[in-house]
Amino acid sequence: MSDNTINRKQFLRMGAAATGAALFSGIGGTAMAHSIEEPEYITAGAKEYILTNVRLEDGFEYNEKKEVIATKTNLYNVHIADGKIKNITTDKPDGKLKKVDAKGLLMLPGLRDMHIHIDKTFYGGKWNAAPRKGFTVKDMITLEQKIIPELLVDSQYKAEQAIQLMKSQGSYFARCQCNIDPVSGLRSLEHLLKALDNNKDSFGWEIVAFPQHGILYSQSEPLLREAAKMGVDFIGGLDPTTVDGNMEKSLDTMFQIAIDNNKGIDIHLHESPPSGKSAIEYIIKRTEENKQLQGKTYISHGFALARMDPKDLEGIAEKMGALGIGVISTVPIGKTIMPIPTLKKYGVKLMTGTDSIVDHWMPFGTCDMLEKAKLCAQLYGWTDEYNLSRALHIATTNEVLPLNDAGVRVWPAAGNDAHFILVKASCSAEAVARLPKREGVFFKGKMIAGQI
Repeated sequence: MSDNTINRKQFLRMGAAATGAALFSGIGGTAMAHSIEEPEYITAGAKEYILTNVRLEDGFEYNEKKEVIATKTNLYNVHIADGKIKNITTDKPDGKLKKVDAKGLLMLPGLRDMHIHIDKTFYGGKWNAAPRKGFTVKDMITLEQKIIPELLVDSQYKAEQAIQLMKSQGSYFARCQCNIDPVSGLRSLEHLLKALDNNKDSFGWEIVAFPQHGILYSQSEPLLREAAKMGVDFIGGLDPTTVDGNMEKSLDTMFQIAIDNNKGIDIHLHESPPSGKSAIEYIIKRTEENKQLQGKTYISHGFALARMDPKDLEGIAEKMGALGIGVISTVPIGKTIMPIPTLKKYGVKLMTGTDSIVDHWMPFGTCDMLEKAKLCAQLYGWTDEYNLSRALHIATTNEVLPLNDAGVRVWPAAGNDAHFILVKASCSAEAVARLPKREGVFFKGKMIAGQI
């Protein structure tokens, strides 16, 4: 890094720039989305309390064919202290502790949005569904080179609005993809870090330093190396053949930056076979060679997995599962239906995310990870009680579910972090199928969205 490069702590201590709200007021037009106000924390000033009358799943109900036909639940009192679940009981709650009545709402694990671009969103500003300039990734890079200066003007404000939207939909955590490119330099990252830091008491995050314009194509390696010193968690990459033009050199550069800085990897891979298949095989090879990246390497999108020969897919999925290489999919519809059942069969880590809320790429994002679970159920025909309940795994931390496959409750448990949502549903299967309102969203025991 050069002598004048600031680190994360330095620029977070810098005086805040003109607020996004002020900037927003000057761009004209009607707001696409009004500010989402954070609720008054129901636990304000209380590090310990009891959530009473909480509905938890107890097990499955089976028919004579040993098929799951329903989910059994009961009401409990959940003792929360210092951001964790301390105890779960049906006993009369301690009279000395603060009590919050959940009124029979179902408790489900908190949701995570594990692939989202909030550093360059239109969300929080004027509605914009402008036509895409071309159809290739390179066409979109050309468009971004023109509009990024405009997006940077109030990107911190819009990122904060997007964070509030994620909270309202039940997500307490996000993996944020952040542009690192010659046009924005490190400013997108600086603005994003400030937005996240302003929400540090009510939201968790990871950041991917993402070379949207290509590591080689835009000569972004020096910028990525600077970004690696500024509080990011993963080094990204982009289509090493169709954008960067040299698959091995592109992937080697990405891997080396991650290794040099003790970061993980999360690459955008849109390519179809044969180049997409070759890239995945090379990622497997490099991950196998570098043990420190096993369990810390992710392929976002990975459309080649949906388009390769089923026999090739089985072998690749088995290797990915063994090396801890994960897949983060937005669960696309249309011709590219991701092979999630096959990936799950081999233990590949699966996560989902919004990608774009509304930007120059796509206008359809809702930030609803429960909706992504429902989409999985619809795409793969998971229409029964058991499989609907399993669909939730793609949206939760470490794919945790209230009941394991045998119907034994494994969440919540004493010692778990108190990240959860409360919904009006009889069970997780109904929640996935019907998408109930998030009545309460909790982060470390604090209510960060909703009202109960």
